[in-house]
Amino acid sequence: MSGSGLEGVVVARTRLSQIDGEAGRLAYGGYSIEDLAEHATFEEVAHLLWHGELPGRAELDALRAQLADASALDDRVLALIRSAPAGARPMAILRTAVSALGMLDPDAEDTADGANLRKVVRLTAQLPVITAAIARTRDGRDPVAPRPDAGIATNFLRMLGADPDPDRARVVDVALILHAEHGMNASTFSARVTIATLADLYSAVTSAIGTLKGPLHGGANQRVMHMLEEIGEPENAEAWVHDALDRNEKIMGFGHRVYRTLDPRAPILRDLAHGLGGEDNSRWLRISDRVVEVMDAEMQKRGKKIYPNVDFFSASVYRTLGIPVDLFTNVFACARVVGWTAHAMEQLADNRLIRPRAEYVGPAQRTVEPIDQRP
Repeated sequence: MSGSGLEGVVVARTRLSQIDGEAGRLAYGGYSIEDLAEHATFEEVAHLLWHGELPGRAELDALRAQLADASALDDRVLALIRSAPAGARPMAILRTAVSALGMLDPDAEDTADGANLRKVVRLTAQLPVITAAIARTRDGRDPVAPRPDAGIATNFLRMLGADPDPDRARVVDVALILHAEHGMNASTFSARVTIATLADLYSAVTSAIGTLKGPLHGGANQRVMHMLEEIGEPENAEAWVHDALDRNEKIMGFGHRVYRTLDPRAPILRDLAHGLGGEDNSRWLRISDRVVEVMDAEMQKRGKKIYPNVDFFSASVYRTLGIPVDLFTNVFACARVVGWTAHAMEQLADNRLIRPRAEYVGPAQRTVEPIDQRP
């Protein structure tokens, strides 16, 4: 029997991704994450995860056209976003908006392969549009419509009102690739449990978003950014880290449930961050690098091996790109929706209701006493 959290339990067979936590390796469909980050686009990775192969030129052009055609939001969804109460969290709005998409899609209950592929394209196209609309409408600005001739990464920066320079858009593109899929993580498991009941894809993605919303899963990079802001300057990092460790507090962005060595996505993002330039970025990177140095020295003294993970560097990257901190988890969802939907389709291809057992540890058999005799 496994320990708590289902650790070590295999719940599915998958062709989507392979993680070697001991060696620090991650591959999607046989392609290393390093290879994909250097040579592929997010749209190509989406095709790989949905169809099992990287697309040819004609297939990629067709997918981009489908994403562009599917990106326009229904006015009723925009009205729902605008009606969100002041202070509503972006992930809560995203969760509600995706649930609304399911009510408005005539294909929602159609489980045929063709209908499911249309739905996964719609979800992938519209999550970035919803996220950007959340950011703009809460500031009293009108949403910006996506351009049909631009990719998802470029459009996302445009719709936010950030600089869509090609180099910056490529950074977003790679960040989306790095977050697109990661085995049987908590939100992916939620998606597979939901779709296994033969609920619709929108329900599965809504379940996944609700799971990702939790700070132990999707909110880590927001907490990293808050930590960097609290540290303030590189020269404050050593004292801050030691004080936090003395209080037995977790240093955000370090360690991973799966990896026992360096998260292979982390150095890719760190290199991207260094390529962004700018005084603001330089400041966050200098703080980040100093935190890594202090943690490395401290862990060596304690005989432990704890390394930075992908969240540690994604925080400063997103901040430098002009993405508001409370949207970081939404960006995660915009990437991971490709993995969620790929897993959902994989589950449906050979479906069996996911129904684990629980070990009862409560009281032995008892007899109901009359209410007046109960203590």
